[in-house]
Amino acid sequence: MALIVQKYGGTSVGTPERIKNVAQRVAKFKMLGHQVVVVVSAMSGETNRLVALAKEVQPNPDLREMDVLLSTGEQVTIALLSMALMELGLKARSYTGSQVKIITDSAHSKARILDIEEHNMRSDLDAGYVVVVAGFQGVDEKGNITTLGRGGSDTTGVALAAALKADECQIYTDVDGVYTTDPRLVPEARRLKTITFEEMLEMASLGSKVLQIRSVEFAGKYKVKLRVLSSFDDEGEGTLITFEENDKMEQAIISGIAFNRDEAKITVLGVPDRPGIAYQILGPVGEANIDVDMIIQNVGADGTTDFTFTVHRNEYKKALEVLKGVQAHIGAREISGDDRIAKVSVIGVGMRSHAGIASNMFRTLAEEGINIQMISTSEIKISVVIDEKYMELAVRVLHKAFGLEQAV
Repeated sequence: MALIVQKYGGTSVGTPERIKNVAQRVAKFKMLGHQVVVVVSAMSGETNRLVALAKEVQPNPDLREMDVLLSTGEQVTIALLSMALMELGLKARSYTGSQVKIITDSAHSKARILDIEEHNMRSDLDAGYVVVVAGFQGVDEKGNITTLGRGGSDTTGVALAAALKADECQIYTDVDGVYTTDPRLVPEARRLKTITFEEMLEMASLGSKVLQIRSVEFAGKYKVKLRVLSSFDDEGEGTLITFEENDKMEQAIISGIAFNRDEAKITVLGVPDRPGIAYQILGPVGEANIDVDMIIQNVGADGTTDFTFTVHRNEYKKALEVLKGVQAHIGAREISGDDRIAKVSVIGVGMRSHAGIASNMFRTLAEEGINIQMISTSEIKISVVIDEKYMELAVRVLHKAFGLEQAV
């Protein structure tokens, strides 16, 4: 008998019929003798509907009240799923985040989990109940309802699995696993049987939408065994996210190609080349709560330097305004930007022991006439910034160049 945590996203519970299908799947695990905790999102479209309602009443909604409002979406789902399980003759009990006591900090709309009180859940599991928990939400130490940010139900699922020391955390989505790249872009993309935690973390941070990055970080911190599965396919084995690099496992040099079109680039030209100039540029950006990704600094022969970095496209205009406000102070000759760029990355733990990955990537892009604007590397990934109009072409040719369409 195993203790399994299953998480179902909004598409998986989008209609009463789909909720009944989830109940049938959970029932199969119970029949095998497993203890099951189910984490669910709001029904698809419900969160957007609630956001729209709030903005009709208050154009810039109060964050505390938004958390109270948005948390109701998951509350609907846990009640309906519990009812569906009862109809199948199972004992089920639903919990909101505050009822479980998923303790978070007080950062409304993007709270972080601090602790989980698992006593009541364990008692219910031992009594034969299926425990159904609302994802995406918790409660702070003052009793205020908090939410974890969009996609936070993945984090809830992994956090509960860590707290309960579950044997496996299964993330059910509308895809049947983690692919070498987005199959909508590259039909030849292949589902991976396994992927290492490090690779999945890079994939999530670099644009893959299969798992929320915070959930992957949580899994890594607490060594939670994760599996990504389709809620619409009863037969598939999905993708196992593992913490071991094993020769017996499916292991190519490159595991996947990630991409992100939500990028923008800002260049600060002609600033004095002196100690502290990077802080003088990025300090005000950080104080404005704008995240910076890739950074390049080029030093000229005339004692000046050009400083280029990327931000999320939604924060591009805000970052430009911040920098133009300090342009005179930092002595910059000019500030320019481009919000029509994309980032493409190749990822694989095999890079550690194989040379020539970068040269292969750069040659492949050059043969297609794709200019590289910025480069960033780590031990298991190489990222480049290119013109957005070449992004899809770049993903396709790199996927082929590294043989990712071939079965391992």
